[in-house]
Amino acid sequence: MKTRKGARAGQYLALLAYLVFLAFPFLWLISTAFKPARELASLHPTWIPRSPTLANFRQAFDEQPLLRAALNSLLAALGAAVVAVLIATPMAYVMARHRTLLAKAATGWVVVSQAFPFVLVIIPLFLVLKNLRLIDSLTGLIMVYVVWALPFALWMLVGYVRAVPAELEEAAAVDGAGRVRTLVSVTAPLLAPGIVATALFAFISAWNEFFFALVLLKTPEKQTLPVVLTHFIGAEGVADLGPLAAAATLATLPSLVVFAIIQKRITGGVLAGAVKS
Repeated sequence: MKTRKGARAGQYLALLAYLVFLAFPFLWLISTAFKPARELASLHPTWIPRSPTLANFRQAFDEQPLLRAALNSLLAALGAAVVAVLIATPMAYVMARHRTLLAKAATGWVVVSQAFPFVLVIIPLFLVLKNLRLIDSLTGLIMVYVVWALPFALWMLVGYVRAVPAELEEAAAVDGAGRVRTLVSVTAPLLAPGIVATALFAFISAWNEFFFALVLLKTPEKQTLPVVLTHFIGAEGVADLGPLAAAATLATLPSLVVFAIIQKRITGGVLAGAVKS
């Protein structure tokens, strides 16, 4: 009995340590954003600012076009989410309902492609966008985000489609409903939570993405928020810590809010896929 209690206490301690490890960077970022310059330069850092100030936020907005960069990020993220869902939904339906050798191979390729590093795909993507004259454009960046988000979007949506009983579609067919009407009236409403979760996943991925935006966007007016944040670091590598922390805090909040809203749906979709697979 004592051994079981000790093991459970150890599990709680390990979980607590993990949560602290995850939360530490964001809490320290918020703390730094509200510290005045003299506290940031102090040799004895504190968790809670002694003299909290909004000066870092004002300086961040004065020095960099954060609102324009946020609008660029919003357009790129929304475009990627909408297009990724429009492409992934019918593909996921086919992969889930028609378990042919080709569908199994496609599913395996989707899983394997998740291990690809960014540097592996950036050169061919750059050449394709260059031929299409879409370098340094949000349209080109959205295309890259769609390509990058599709594997995981497919993986999620295949799980949701398999969680919908095929018997419902068979019953609709017996009642005289055609394939299109069955998909629209029976399957699509049941897939709505999965489609929303997939779209929001693609949105968060694109909102936080940095590498592709850095390589593909050169015009300052078109750069996204993660790229603009690097402008708070000087040529010598010295960061303007207070404004950088303030801007990074503002840039992090939207994705945190969105993820907090959808995290149950994402978990449900992944688990549904795991059970049905």
